[in-house]
Amino acid sequence: MKNFVVKTIANAAALAVAIWLLKGITLSGENTARKVVTLFLVALVFGAVNFIVKPVVKLLSFPLFILTLGLITLVINALMLLLTSWLAGRLELAFHVDGFWSALVGGLIVSVVAWAMHVILPDENDEP
Repeated sequence: MKNFVVKTIANAAALAVAIWLLKGITLSGENTARKVVTLFLVALVFGAVNFIVKPVVKLLSFPLFILTLGLITLVINALMLLLTSWLAGRLELAFHVDGFWSALVGGLIVSVVAWAMHVILPDENDEP
């Protein structure tokens, strides 16, 4: 359970940085509290997409992974961010990614920031 909370916080922070840096990724709401709640709900959706869909896509794209020396991962991350945006729209969450290029750069930002957050935040595997 602790690992789930840490991953959700890391995803929320990573998404917040991408929203802050890119004009093509937006999060709207009436007030700050509503934006924070929406951000954490989007982080949950993003986590679910990465848990359920991403492994299947990575397995199916394994030949491309070898052919591109792993660069296809950037495209997969962009597609996961676009899928999250689409699902957020279906769930009436005020999160939107405007196009593939915004998703590509956003996916790169989210990956780097989420990795950094996982390094900083405690994990249940870190305890003695």
